[in-house]
Amino acid sequence: MAAPSSLSESRALLRLMTWMSPSFPVGAFTYSHGLEWAVEQGDVKDAETLRLWLLDVLQHGSGRSDAILLAEAWRRVTGQAGEIGEGVDLADLVDLALALNPSEERLLESESQGKAFVKAAKAGWPVLDGCGEDLVRDIARAPYPIAVGAVAGLSGIALEDALAAFLHGVVANLVSAGVRLVPLGQSDGIRVLAALEGELLSRADWAAKAGFEELGGFAPLIDIASMKHETQYTRLFRS
Repeated sequence: MAAPSSLSESRALLRLMTWMSPSFPVGAFTYSHGLEWAVEQGDVKDAETLRLWLLDVLQHGSGRSDAILLAEAWRRVTGQAGEIGEGVDLADLVDLALALNPSEERLLESESQGKAFVKAAKAGWPVLDGCGEDLVRDIARAPYPIAVGAVAGLSGIALEDALAAFLHGVVANLVSAGVRLVPLGQSDGIRVLAALEGELLSRADWAAKAGFEELGGFAPLIDIASMKHETQYTRLFRS
C-alpha cells in the first residue's frame, strides 16, 4: 500500500464536514453516552450542568481516551508509528479499545458507530483501496475513534483536523441529546457548544502531541451513568 497523499485543505474540510455531520449514517442520534440517566437523576438539569458534564467527558472521560486512540490509529496507517504497508497492525489497538468500554451499552455505542462509519465512508470514497486484507479486516471491526482515525489517515487528512472534527461531532451529538432530555432551548444548546470551542481545540491539539502512554482517564460518574442506563425504566436512547 502506498503512503496516503494529503488532500487539499478545502477538500479535507468538506470530507470531515460530511463524515461528522448528523446526516452521516452512523446512528449517533440514538446514543446519549449515559446522559439520559444523568438527566433523570438531576445531575444534568440546565445548560451549565450540561457544559460541565461534557467538559468532564472531554478532559477525563471517553473524549480523552478516544482522542488518543484516534491519533494512534492515524499514526499507524500513515507510517508515523512504524512501517506503512500490508503489515500495518491495528488488531491490538482495536482489541484494547473495545476492552476499555466500561459498560455493554458503551461498547454497543462505539462498536456500532465504528462499523457504520466504515461502511458509509466506503460507499462514498475509495478509502480502503490498496490496503492489505488484515488491515481492511481490522478497520471493519474497529470502534468509532479508531475507524475515524484510520480512515482519515488513509485519506490524507491532517491529524489535528480529524481530532477537532471528531471531538466536535461527539460533543454536538450529546448537546443535541441534552436539548431533548433536560429539555433545553436551542439557544442554550448553541451556547454550550460555543462555550466548549476553546476546550475542543485545546483537546485536539493535546491529543495530536500526546504519547500513547497518556491513554486512560477517570470519570466514574459518567461510567456509572452508562451502567445505570442499561436498567433505566423509561429510555429514549440506546445508551
